[in-house]
Amino acid sequence: MFNIAVAQSGGPTAAINSSLTGVFREAAKTSGIDCIFGSINGIEGAINDNFINLRKILTSDCDCELLKKTPSTILGSCRYKLKNYAEDSSDYEKIASVFRSHNIKAFFYIGGNDSMDTVMKLDSYFKEVELDIKVIGIPKTIDNDVMNTDHTPGFGSAAKYVATTMQEIIRDSRVYSIPSVTIVEIMGRNAGWLTASSCVLHANGESAPHLIYLPESKFSAERFLEDIKNAQKKYRAVIAAVSEGVLCNDKQYNTASGVIDAFGHKYLSGIGKYLESMVLESVGCKVRSIELNVMQRCSSHIASLTDITEAENIGAAGVRAAMNGESGVMMVFRRISNNPYRVEILSSDISAVANHEKTFPTEWINGNGNNVTIDALNYFLPLIRGEPEIEYKNGIPVHFRLDQ
Repeated sequence: MFNIAVAQSGGPTAAINSSLTGVFREAAKTSGIDCIFGSINGIEGAINDNFINLRKILTSDCDCELLKKTPSTILGSCRYKLKNYAEDSSDYEKIASVFRSHNIKAFFYIGGNDSMDTVMKLDSYFKEVELDIKVIGIPKTIDNDVMNTDHTPGFGSAAKYVATTMQEIIRDSRVYSIPSVTIVEIMGRNAGWLTASSCVLHANGESAPHLIYLPESKFSAERFLEDIKNAQKKYRAVIAAVSEGVLCNDKQYNTASGVIDAFGHKYLSGIGKYLESMVLESVGCKVRSIELNVMQRCSSHIASLTDITEAENIGAAGVRAAMNGESGVMMVFRRISNNPYRVEILSSDISAVANHEKTFPTEWINGNGNNVTIDALNYFLPLIRGEPEIEYKNGIPVHFRLDQ
């Protein structure tokens, strides 16, 4: 008998607990696995020997069902960057010691790009010191920017929330007779997948968002104003979706707060306000900007059933991969077809994933750089379909909590 550990890292999503559920359920029925440890606050829990036994927390199928539909990270998260072990091996030695003391033979890390850096480094260290511990990456991120996978768990639910909220903004903006411009700022530092996904409204006959701007396309203030004025000739209430990471007149993150995380990423905010003031000054109509902010990440009340289901499946596939002897890999989706929608789950060498970034295809951006093509629409639609059954209490969705 041996034990395993699982941790969650990076920004929360509506589906990351579903991947945790997938790891737990598959491990619970796998012969030879005894304790299933949850590492509190990502890799920090492994360093500090801060574990909980998930078998004592998830005691019924009802618990698992509630957990997989609960947003955010039940185990907590972190943005902790491991140093290269050749320079400083202290963290690795602590982790190895903790894993040995708990007889942990496999470690599953649910996270995005930066978390896969941890998977790669940890797997490399274990092999270097000849310690037989399997390390498997389980992808997640609302940004959909992880390499070698068709899409990431968490993205579909975030895209569904963005589109639904955008539709409600459209309804709100059209109640008055006066011209207006609404700028919706959507998450996406270097990759515009989430902003681009707002195009799914076009499949339901909505003309808005009339304009979509992504970091992958050259953006200029002058062209933006021209686009707004041209759109106003057709629409009384113009709606523009703008990624937080667009470069305005080639200025790098001109609205960044200046705060940088452990992996060197700047926290972005404010491009919507910047463009709002520009439209107000140059166009003069009623204008407002709306920053969706963190609500995009954990809105499980409008989650995608496809997303929640796939997140559990890819977590379970990670356990099977480890039991089959794989290590230093991340589980990935490969799309077989759009209609009918079919995917398969494979594994990818972690070196092809870690420290890389998958940007939105430029061929899916229109010639004017202010919208996306039908190929993008066909890619997004299957990922947002279906609605999980949500349990309510006193009119509010019920969440699984460790403090209950």
